Amino acid sequence: MGNCYTVGPNEALVVSGGCCGSDQKTYVVGGWAWAWWLISDIQKITLEIMTLQPKCEDVETAEGVAITVTGVAQVKIMTDKDLLAVASEQFLGKTVMEIKSVVLQTLEGHLRSILGTLTVEQIYQDRDQFARLVREVAAPDVGRMGIEILSFTIKDVYDKVDYLSSLGKTQTAAVQRDADIGVAEAERDAGIREAECKKEMMDVKFLADTKMADSKRQLEMQKASFNQEVNTKKAEAQLAYELQAAKEQQKIRLEEIEIEVVQRKKQIIIEEKEIDRMDKELIATVKRPAEAEAYKMQQLAEGQKIKKVLTAQAEAEKIRQIGEAEASSIKVVGKAEAEKMRLKAEAYQQYGDAAKTALVLEALPKIAGEVAAPLARTNEIVILSGEGSHVTGEVNRLLAELPVTVNALTGVDLSKGGVREASGTDARATSTGSSRCGGAAALLRAPPG
Repeated sequence: MGNCYTVGPNEALVVSGGCCGSDQKTYVVGGWAWAWWLISDIQKITLEIMTLQPKCEDVETAEGVAITVTGVAQVKIMTDKDLLAVASEQFLGKTVMEIKSVVLQTLEGHLRSILGTLTVEQIYQDRDQFARLVREVAAPDVGRMGIEILSFTIKDVYDKVDYLSSLGKTQTAAVQRDADIGVAEAERDAGIREAECKKEMMDVKFLADTKMADSKRQLEMQKASFNQEVNTKKAEAQLAYELQAAKEQQKIRLEEIEIEVVQRKKQIIIEEKEIDRMDKELIATVKRPAEAEAYKMQQLAEGQKIKKVLTAQAEAEKIRQIGEAEASSIKVVGKAEAEKMRLKAEAYQQYGDAAKTALVLEALPKIAGEVAAPLARTNEIVILSGEGSHVTGEVNRLLAELPVTVNALTGVDLSKGGVREASGTDARATSTGSSRCGGAAALLRAPPG
């Protein structure tokens, strides 16, 4: 059995060993490989860029001037399979610092050897050519180690004896020496060539001053050039640092934004769950009770409606039954009245005028009641007459006129029927209406004569 091993693009995985004593090696860059337990060996080697700062102190140039040179080199292990195998043989199991130390010593050795073949002026005035020469000379050696030199630049060149600052002083000293010789010659020939020597002296002095000024100007120009180049490198280094810092800050900010996004997503999820909880709570505490109350009211309303319908139906049934009872009663009463009328009609037909007279006499009390209705509301009646006997006379007169009035209204002559059938005196003929009604009733009850 075994395991799968993976590496990123900045590392190489070396798998060695195997079954049956195999010496096959597998090199994987930014991928994965399978390794058997116990019989396979797994090692990793870095492919990242390594920055080196070779420095050669007090190295004598071709002219014997001791100078110090520092440079910056960027190197890395090559990913070509053959060169990666060479590098694995050289550096597998070593740390990055150990690899840097080996390559740094190699570069410093080549740098030191090349410094011995150049003059200070060549080194100082053409740094790019000097750096290219170092890279070309050192590349084959480090290449045999599986290392590639990506870049090499000269960082600084200086000396401890102020040779560089005194490049113009040698020429100045020579001019001064020539001037002194000219003065000596002029003094020697002072007697003969005083004027000429003075003239030559002035010419030589002017020439020396001119050359000195030129040397100073060249020195200042060189210093300005060197300062400009140094400041340029410093500015580039500062810009590179600021750029890298800005990139790191950007990465940090992106990570912070991602964290904020994750936190916001979690907050949104929590808020959504809280909203769901509140919805469920509202449903449980408001909606459900409201629905229950509405259902209760609906059921009560349905009950009231059914109650009213049943009450109305019962009332209608009651009214119907009462109507049917009243109709039956009216029907029975009607039949009784009809039977009564039929019997009356038969009686009237049998008795003739006597029956008519009896009907008239039965109606007289009602007629008298209707006639006397206005008098019923009279509290007192005063009859004005000269004598007390006149009251009796007025009453008798009214009673005597009653048959005439009945005859005029009904056509029935009460005076005839009453005289033939009654055997009483005149006082009986002038009795009250109720007595006559009784007599008429007696007539109805008596058989015809």
